[in-house]
Amino acid sequence: MSCGSFGRGLDRGLGKVALGAVMVFGAGLAEVSALPLTPFRDEAQAQRYCAGDKVVWLDFRKGLYYAKGQKRYGQGFDGSFVCLNEARDSLYRRSLLGLR
Repeated sequence: MSCGSFGRGLDRGLGKVALGAVMVFGAGLAEVSALPLTPFRDEAQAQRYCAGDKVVWLDFRKGLYYAKGQKRYGQGFDGSFVCLNEARDSLYRRSLLGLR
């Protein structure tokens, strides 16, 4: 194998690596949109809005939601009442703290 053919093979290999990197990192540049949340400060307002769905307390800082009956439900300044399906669709996780 001559030096010229080795260089061309190396260029092809680097080209494939570069293309793969562009595909991987370029995918991260695609438009990302968060699903809208409708937060409420009052549980009764949230329940009227979420007819047919459960109301949960969403802790924005921790990225968790708490169901009614859990110790931290309705507690804290960094949260709001939202519909369970909206919380799940927005990729918030369920807290296991205080579940029976």
